[in-house]
Amino acid sequence: MAPKTLATYGSWKSPITTELIVSDGIGFTGLTVDGEDVYWIEMRPSEGGRNVIVRRSADGEIVDITPPGYNARNTVHEYGGGVMMVNEGTVLFSNFDDQKLYIQSPGDSPRPLSSGSDMRFADGVIDSDRGILFCIREDHSGNGEAVNTLVKVDMESGGMGDVIVEGNDFYAAPRLSPDGSKLAWITWSHPDMPWHGTELWVADVNADGSLGSRSLIAGGKEESILRPEWSPSNDLYFASDVTGWCNLYRWREGVIDALCKMDAEFAGSSMSLVPSEYAFESDSKIVCAFNKLGTWHIAKLDTESLKLEELQIPFTDVSRLGLHAYSGKVVFSAGSPTDALSIVELDLDSGNISVLRNSKNIEISDVYLSVPEAIEFPTDNGLTAHAFFYAPKNGEFDGLSEEKPPLLVISHGGPTGATSSTLKLETQYWTSRGIAVVDVNYGGSLGYGRAYRERLDGNWGIVDVNDCVNAAKYLSNRGDIDGDRLMIRGGSAGGYTTLAALAFTDAFKAGASYYGLSELETFIEDTHKFESRYLNSLIGPYPSMKETYYDRSPINHVDKLSCPLILLQGLEDKIVPPNQAELMLDALRKKGLPVAYVPFEGEQHGFRRSENIKRSMEVELYFYSRVFNFPLADVVEPVHIENMD
Repeated sequence: MAPKTLATYGSWKSPITTELIVSDGIGFTGLTVDGEDVYWIEMRPSEGGRNVIVRRSADGEIVDITPPGYNARNTVHEYGGGVMMVNEGTVLFSNFDDQKLYIQSPGDSPRPLSSGSDMRFADGVIDSDRGILFCIREDHSGNGEAVNTLVKVDMESGGMGDVIVEGNDFYAAPRLSPDGSKLAWITWSHPDMPWHGTELWVADVNADGSLGSRSLIAGGKEESILRPEWSPSNDLYFASDVTGWCNLYRWREGVIDALCKMDAEFAGSSMSLVPSEYAFESDSKIVCAFNKLGTWHIAKLDTESLKLEELQIPFTDVSRLGLHAYSGKVVFSAGSPTDALSIVELDLDSGNISVLRNSKNIEISDVYLSVPEAIEFPTDNGLTAHAFFYAPKNGEFDGLSEEKPPLLVISHGGPTGATSSTLKLETQYWTSRGIAVVDVNYGGSLGYGRAYRERLDGNWGIVDVNDCVNAAKYLSNRGDIDGDRLMIRGGSAGGYTTLAALAFTDAFKAGASYYGLSELETFIEDTHKFESRYLNSLIGPYPSMKETYYDRSPINHVDKLSCPLILLQGLEDKIVPPNQAELMLDALRKKGLPVAYVPFEGEQHGFRRSENIKRSMEVELYFYSRVFNFPLADVVEPVHIENMD
């Protein structure tokens, strides 16, 4: 092996290019099974971010189901989810361009079930005996906030659906019992978010699909109920965080039993409408996933003996698209520090794992891949927080002996979300060029229990910022990185944390905000229904705490900001509108600080088009190279940096 070239950190030549990141790469946004057929949704940057329903039949044949011109994506709660429902080969889905509900029978083209674009549909369950779809409907036809209800839609005649449950602000997870006699669902209302407090309801289903007697089963203002599912024998299962950890429970004959009490989380994010992280292998056997300290595991749970048997799998993240069982097998999305997200099938008898579809059809030598270290570090108030640290790694380069690498701190979105250790080429893009990365699961993140999540209540812009700063301090004190060359980046809520860290601390020398919040009061006035009261818990009630909103808004503290900033923004973003970035841009211009603004036509909340994903990463690297004065190994089209060029 040839000796490594010594070069300044940030300047290393890497095979992990932006072209490689987007080429032949896809994302996964949905997964289900129908008999022995597996269906998933691929988000394809190469097709302008189009979402395509794909089927793998029992004989292994993989084909696209939705034809060109259709984009299987909805915007219920703006984040969407629960797009695809399948029964005996018939597929129902929402089409992004018109938000209509479509039905597609085997061999046929899709036909619309609904009309107009004011109604959005999601998270449904098909009742094949009655010919009905039970689902969420979000009505945008009136003035003010959208109206969310549960509806039944006739799968032959279609229409806008008949309302069967109404009155609360939000609904999720309508689930029909196998015998068709009962429907369960989750509901909550402002100002709660679904991880604060929800209710689980069950109703009798009449012959025409209308609902009869209804009962509140569990939940309330201080208990979050998630992921209801019926067993083959019509017992109702669900996840609850009543103990402080999101564990599994069963409702049978009016009695609720805990199935497996653990300091672990058996459900992931409820930011979007997603399926359960457990599935029934049989009436007495569940295959479930659980998260301990940021790493996901899979186990079998005997529902009678309550014995939990962990299965050996080579993955650390298995939660994103739920678990789906059939014929002695379970399918799920999976990733690890050396494997990008894939759709995999696990044979429960043999333990064999088959990869059905990779998100990346590329091979990268391990000599270029930085495997993360899970770190727990001290933070404010005598507590600890969590992160994944990625040291620079490149088989052809080493850093100069007289320097240590700069550090890029990543603050994830949500903010009640989490990052994982699954291989992300976007992270390796930095580490393979000689830039260290720490991906922080700051207080408020999922996966560490309710108390950890509630650290952020009333403290957004404080706890998250301090945890990001303390992660960097920990690594600097340990000698891993150069504490004088710190950068921070984040998108959405992570963009807010980035801006707050730059405004409220002097730890960082540069930052990149992707569609981040800069002015909290404007956000309340401009944002969508699902998150319109989110800040009540993160900051406090408005307008009674108007002064706190002012104090926590980075835009009002530009006088404290003293380092360069790059702002990247989708111009069709309805969650964090472009004016948030433009307000910060104007303020930095007036102060004379180096600032770059990169808007993207046609992008919403998160970039989906390959050319825009490439451009955003390249200009961010270019920006850091100018700030820290290191040469780039590749030619990058410059971005104009005001007050620097």
